[in-house]
Amino acid sequence: MDVNESNNYPIKLHSKKELISYNVTSLPIELIQGVLSLLIFFFYEAEIGLNSLLVGLGIAIYAIWDAFNDPLIGYLTDRPFKFTKKWGRRFPFIMLGYIPMLVCFLLIFMPPNIDAQESPWIVFSWLVFSTCLFDVVESLWTVNYLSLLPDKFRNRSERRTMAMFEVYLGFIGSVLAFILPSFIIVYGNFSSYALMAWVCVAISFVCWIFMIPGVRDDKKTVENYLMHYKEEERDSFFKSLKDMFSQKNFVAFLCLYTLYQALVQTMLASFVYFARFNLGGQVEMVAIISGMLLIGGIVSVPFWLLYTNKTKDHRKTFIISAFLMACFAIIMTFTYGLIGIIIIVFLFGIAIGGFWVMLSPVYSDVIDESVSISGKRRESTYGGIRNFFINLARVLQAITLATVHELTGFVEGSDTQTPLALIGIRLHLGLIPGIFVAIGLIIFWKYYDITPQKAEEIKIKLRQLKI
Repeated sequence: MDVNESNNYPIKLHSKKELISYNVTSLPIELIQGVLSLLIFFFYEAEIGLNSLLVGLGIAIYAIWDAFNDPLIGYLTDRPFKFTKKWGRRFPFIMLGYIPMLVCFLLIFMPPNIDAQESPWIVFSWLVFSTCLFDVVESLWTVNYLSLLPDKFRNRSERRTMAMFEVYLGFIGSVLAFILPSFIIVYGNFSSYALMAWVCVAISFVCWIFMIPGVRDDKKTVENYLMHYKEEERDSFFKSLKDMFSQKNFVAFLCLYTLYQALVQTMLASFVYFARFNLGGQVEMVAIISGMLLIGGIVSVPFWLLYTNKTKDHRKTFIISAFLMACFAIIMTFTYGLIGIIIIVFLFGIAIGGFWVMLSPVYSDVIDESVSISGKRRESTYGGIRNFFINLARVLQAITLATVHELTGFVEGSDTQTPLALIGIRLHLGLIPGIFVAIGLIIFWKYYDITPQKAEEIKIKLRQLKI
């Protein structure tokens, strides 16, 4: 075991195998969430035939439920239990929530076999029930998985190395979210969506086996946590929230992260609509487009890492990649033909590669700053708030699609759409998501100030605190 020693504060450096094992989880996260972002609105609206506003309302209810569920789960798991010393802080919750989450994912694509036009409220109720049940168990493991990163992997250089594995495995998961439906789904065949969900679950189960070594807590870190934890000094839930939202770097990160998620989720959902109605093609076109996204990301990652390792400036890389994402997303709205879309998506992939590379390092810097300010480790509560805002992004996606479709006359369950509806699809493909991330970029650029120098000052204070 390699250890960095500074001021009697040990920082464990982990093996490459352990880094990869931890980041294996990026694949099922991006696969499951990618499939939901890509297909849930399309499946219930264009295939099942549920009214656009009801689909939007159902997804909004799911997102609002998740918004309150995630911070609460984070707060409740941010303390020691009887099993903490033996099994760790995060590992038990990760294991407890993962498999039930896969089961609930299947239910979303297995609605009752009834006519949504005749019995819309039954289908709507199933949408709300299945997504909210999925969220309860999904939050239990994702909140704790995300919380493990800044606590277990404390070296900034190691975090950048981890980001490379996270990006590549996450990109694979994202592209699988596009490619699998194209090979399995048949328009108008509801059971093909269930089959697609089963394949996603099988892949995720294999990932679960490989991720176990990486998501175990470090024993010495847990012992150090238990030694310093005092129940009587634990803040209330609302006091913790107040402290978090007084940290301007965390708020700036949340703004850009939330609007980035809104961009991704809205754009992903739009790809299926665009391929089917604007390009007049089959699901295979989505695989072609997403393939170019993967190539753009893979090509760009080494360059983003090289640039960031040279500058040590996570903030600057985050800003540059977000700016490029906004530009290429807006251009996408005004691009015609499959070739043009492929080129722009490739360029967008280059931009998003930089954002993915820096997402975990920037978030970890924010967590480090919070610990240096409060003297307390509250990673799960922070993770819950982060997931809260992911769900705000889902609300933005649902509102965007539902509103645009209502205003442009999108016909649910139809094989063709009017010219105005096709323009609406273009708007929620690129222009609206581009505006989302542009707003987040401005806020982040103005208020986020963790520079390389400040990050080093934070590390020095953490060593002094020895937590």
